[in-house]
Amino acid sequence: MAHFTKDALSNSDTCDLFKGQWVQDTRDPLYTNYTCTTIPLIKNCFLHGRKDTDFLHWRWKPDGCELPRFGPETFLTTLEGRTMAFIGDSLARNQMESLLCLLSTVETPKPLQKDTEDRFTTWVFPKHNFTLMALWSQFLVASAERIINGSATGGFDLHLDRIDPHWSEKLPSIDYVVFSDAHWFFRQNYLYEGGNLVGCVYCQAPNVTDLGPGLAIRKAFRAAFRAINDCKNCRKIFSLLRTYSPSHFENGTWNTGGGCNRTRPIGRDEVDKGGPDWDYRKIQVEEIEIARNAGEKCGNSFEVLDVTEIMLMRADGHPGVHWGNRWMKGYSDCIHWCLPGPIDTWNELMFEMIKREIRLSSDREVGARL
Repeated sequence: MAHFTKDALSNSDTCDLFKGQWVQDTRDPLYTNYTCTTIPLIKNCFLHGRKDTDFLHWRWKPDGCELPRFGPETFLTTLEGRTMAFIGDSLARNQMESLLCLLSTVETPKPLQKDTEDRFTTWVFPKHNFTLMALWSQFLVASAERIINGSATGGFDLHLDRIDPHWSEKLPSIDYVVFSDAHWFFRQNYLYEGGNLVGCVYCQAPNVTDLGPGLAIRKAFRAAFRAINDCKNCRKIFSLLRTYSPSHFENGTWNTGGGCNRTRPIGRDEVDKGGPDWDYRKIQVEEIEIARNAGEKCGNSFEVLDVTEIMLMRADGHPGVHWGNRWMKGYSDCIHWCLPGPIDTWNELMFEMIKREIRLSSDREVGARL
């Protein structure tokens, strides 16, 4: 049973956390690129020459309530003895790295597993017996890179009805899952079901139907959520879907000179309410609703970490040219987020959702005994 301090119970459970605005905040971040030693070089924007700090001084203010500032000690106490995994692409890892920095302000984590590309990492906080994992799976389903004449094509074969075992085999040891995925689907990918080619994405191949990225995203998330609900030897798992996080390339794409040089958020009234960003978010939300209904039968919980609109306002928070990637000099990173930066808010929102779920579970247990 989790133990809450008074501040952890301060927020109303009826407030919509994801409708609001960014407001100026004079407080400093909970960590800096100097105090957190685990920030990867390519997310350490100040190390690579970023000078402005205005983007750090905004906080998310939901309409009608306050979002509590992240409390690292409260988080570790609440999740004592638990395991949390971020499953998906490099943005999943980006959020895990943010959480690692936030928690490091009260306890130094110990690395248990770390590969050379930081794709599968495990950290433990010994005092609280809390384990934090990043499990790389850029499509959530089984995939293999397409090789032609010995050279990688940049595209993949995706088996939409076969889950990626690199993360699914870890499920029995996990209590909390954050799914985070989408950007890798915008490649020249070939789609398979039952071992048969059923279509593609952007392939322009003869006699192969281009089904677009939306269908592949839908089926991949559906398979992932089904794996949670079908797991026979798993604990009750609380799953969060982080909705589509937009890129902010302006004046071109990533490889045609596009960049992201803004230094302030935009207002909610300035956000484009249409386009593919919203289409992908809608697909994800629809799929988690299906999973939520199925999960009620086996005790699993599914919720939406709805960051799409929130982050559409934050074109100022990306590394841009300040990411020091020696393999891609001259290109901007307008997909990932600086550390510290706006992505820290994802973990504030995530923790508030976890606290709400724990309170609801406690209420259900009390109701069942009455």
